[in-house]
Amino acid sequence: MKPTYYLIAAALSIILSIYVFIFGTAANSQLMAIFIGLWAPTIICLGIFNILMNIHDEMCCAHKRIEGRQTGNDDGNCCSR
Repeated sequence: MKPTYYLIAAALSIILSIYVFIFGTAANSQLMAIFIGLWAPTIICLGIFNILMNIHDEMCCAHKRIEGRQTGNDDGNCCSR
């Protein structure tokens, strides 16, 4: 997924949290708002993890390509893409 999707999801989480905190009518609406607000850092961390895993996958693919060229086993397509 694109990083903008994670940022949009985190922004929506913060907006929903503020809305529930201000306009909530339940007895524990402030606690629910805090819980919803904690989703934002979790969503951002998930996005960072996903980006880092993609970078790791690209680095592994490049390493296999370099290793294949050095040994003469260049199959040309080591990536799953």
